[in-house]
Amino acid sequence: MNEVKKPKRPLLFYWGIALAVLLLINFLLVPRMSQRRVQDVDYGTFMTMTEENNIGQVEVQEQQILFTDKSGENIYRTGRMDDPGLTERLHNSDAKFAQEIVEETSPWVSFLLSWIVPILLFFFMGRWLSRQLMKKAGGGNSMMFNLGKSNAKVYVKSSDGIRFSDVAGEDEAKDSLKEIVEYLHNPQKYSEIGASMPKGILLVGPPGTGKTMLAKAVAGEANVPFFSMSGSEFVEMFVGMGASKVRDLFNQAKEKAPCIVFIDEIDAIGQKRDSRLGGNDEREQTLNQLLTEMDGFEGNNGVIILAATNRPESLDPALTRPGRFDRRVPVELPDLRGREEILRVHAKKVKLEPNIDFLHIARMASGASGAELANIVNEAALRAIRNGRKRVSQGDLEESIEVVIAGYQKKNAILTDREKMIVSYHEIGHALVAAHQSHSAPVQKITIIPRTSGALGYTMQVDEDNHYLLTKEELENKIATLTGGRAAEQIAVGTVTTGASNDIMQATKLARAMITQYGMSDTFDMVALETQTNQYLGGDTTPVCSPQTQAEVDQKVVTLVRSQHEKAVKILTEHRRQLDVLAQYLYQHETITGDMFMKLLQQTGTTLLSAPTTQDETTDSPTSSETE
Repeated sequence: MNEVKKPKRPLLFYWGIALAVLLLINFLLVPRMSQRRVQDVDYGTFMTMTEENNIGQVEVQEQQILFTDKSGENIYRTGRMDDPGLTERLHNSDAKFAQEIVEETSPWVSFLLSWIVPILLFFFMGRWLSRQLMKKAGGGNSMMFNLGKSNAKVYVKSSDGIRFSDVAGEDEAKDSLKEIVEYLHNPQKYSEIGASMPKGILLVGPPGTGKTMLAKAVAGEANVPFFSMSGSEFVEMFVGMGASKVRDLFNQAKEKAPCIVFIDEIDAIGQKRDSRLGGNDEREQTLNQLLTEMDGFEGNNGVIILAATNRPESLDPALTRPGRFDRRVPVELPDLRGREEILRVHAKKVKLEPNIDFLHIARMASGASGAELANIVNEAALRAIRNGRKRVSQGDLEESIEVVIAGYQKKNAILTDREKMIVSYHEIGHALVAAHQSHSAPVQKITIIPRTSGALGYTMQVDEDNHYLLTKEELENKIATLTGGRAAEQIAVGTVTTGASNDIMQATKLARAMITQYGMSDTFDMVALETQTNQYLGGDTTPVCSPQTQAEVDQKVVTLVRSQHEKAVKILTEHRRQLDVLAQYLYQHETITGDMFMKLLQQTGTTLLSAPTTQDETTDSPTSSETE
């Protein structure tokens, strides 16, 4: 059975109870408490006290006599009798005649004590009880005390806020948003020609690229109020509460126009609607209210809606259509020049040694987002402090990149001599295969120092310039480089180990992409066999072919990886002397820099086949040997 709950009484009911209690106190309790207690005695006691001169004050009334003792602390009452000499005796006993013995309290004092003090007492007790209730319910921001209210953070006008100069590496995105700033400064310029600004601007890109910072920079440049709210804050337990928060947010925005409303992670409420049974009615109502509010915004009213997401493909088409979010601004990972600028911006916050090569650091940090670059600079500063230095050096920045990529050095990890030798051959195998192939990125560093990420060693390759296209031959060379570690183990040790697990995963992923996404297969030609979703969140793939075709794709992947593995074995077999010499050197020194690697190759007397590459965004991830 469903529990039947009694309806809640209105607040006026409890105020009525408090008023009734006050009336009872004032009419019954207060009069008794304001008067001193009167003792009834016989007339003989009165005569005795008169003879003993123990009468303080006396009041002779028609029916009774009120009197006090000499101390005045006790009040007595007795009946009046026919006594002609009473007045003379009282006078002889030095009694003081009074019209009224019991003094009444002042009316103002009585009003204060009877009404004001109890009301204040009830008020403060109510405040205290409400605070205790709010604490038990989760504080003042809890749902039961904020139903229907938006939790938007309001940043008022500020002259020293975030500006476009504080955001580096996103020139294209800044150019698209500068138009919004100009509109907020001079809306008449657009209204005169009949143009209207987009109602909504959608910032899309991977996590950590600076979408939120760009939105704050627009508000800082325009010097207008900035409303910030996350999409998850609209999601409530009760149906209709999210829609109420949307209404409240837009009402606040209209009152403070011109202003900017920023909704972060809008995919939390803006996902595509469906007709599945048991769908999220609350989320859909919130989305419908958002659509309505954006339609209700009249043109050129000074309110700009900014939203950010890294899942644009999941948004409802009604939300991304023209008239709502009219403009989509990509905020991609920065290129080489962008990474250098971001590093310089964050480096202003720390003390640096002179002659820091930010371009070299930017090359090493290929594929890093703005947030990761900021973390690299901070890690470098922390490393300088740990080493007892007051300035950040070039070595600190380079080491911080390795920390971000492979983790911290494991100082307590002790490898056996055999394991250490195997890891040395493994990493030298990667480097030699890369060096003896064309269009491979130069080797930056080789190390066999274990890392907290699980890597027992890694080989870092760094490209020199930007490179946005990869040929089929370059991709095949990358696969061959990945298989070089396993090939070196087979040649030098005669067996295989678990250290190539990460290499196998990367090589398989790259080979499959060549066949299913890049159309680099003669059998399938330019046929897409997989679809990619969540491109900004790692890129999930889903097959779009029959099981028979999928089996054939698997066979093609195996054939491709095997052929590149055989090529790596051939290269290392032909240069076995280099493999042994470099592996022994790495075993003894644990780390080889890129310059030392090239010097050792030249000392062996072998001519390299590789030439300097112009690749930046693809092949600088370290190849690591991991122990499962």
